[in-house]
Formats: sequence, structure tokens, C-alpha cells
Amino acid sequence: MYAIIANGGKQYKISEGNKVKLEYMTAAEGEDIQLKDVLVVDTGQGTIVGAPFVKGAYVQGKVVAQGKDDKVTVFKYKRRKDYKVKRGHRQPFTELLIEKIILEA
Repeated sequence: MYAIIANGGKQYKISEGNKVKLEYMTAAEGEDIQLKDVLVVDTGQGTIVGAPFVKGAYVQGKVVAQGKDDKVTVFKYKRRKDYKVKRGHRQPFTELLIEKIILEA
């Protein structure tokens, strides 16, 4: 069984027991979270596609870690104009352990 969820403008294919890095959520480590933006659920016998979301479907997960990704360097310049800007960015994330994919009929 797997599901495709929407989070932070991106889509993730998840299944039970997997860990996934999602956009930052304000939740403490060890806290349970329900993700309700489920786009597709594949049960093994058939596939249910939402319009846009599957009604009665959600994903139960537990927060494993909060952190920041690797640094991305942003460098801008304009030639012959003595303009240079160097910046870095580290995107915060929430890592979830997917416990259950629940489909209520």
C-alpha cells in the first residue's frame, strides 16, 4: 500500500514504515501528525485518485527529527559593474516516520 501526498508545493510517494523529509512543521520530536492532503491511494486491489484530494484518507506519522538541509550557496554578480553578492541558505525540514495510511470509506 502506498499513497501520494502534497506538502509544501511538492508531491511525495510514501508507504508505511518509510522516513520522509517534509517542509518544516511546528511539532516537537515524538509528536504524532496527520497529513490530510492525500492525492492518490493504492491499496493493492485498486487505486483511488482524488479530485483533488481523496475524501476520508489521511496519513499518520511521527516526528523523528527537526533539522536543516545542507547549505545552498547563492552568488549574484553583474560583470564590469563591481556588483557581487554571496549568500547562503539552509532549508528547515521535518523528518517523519510514516506509521499508517488510513482510508475511511
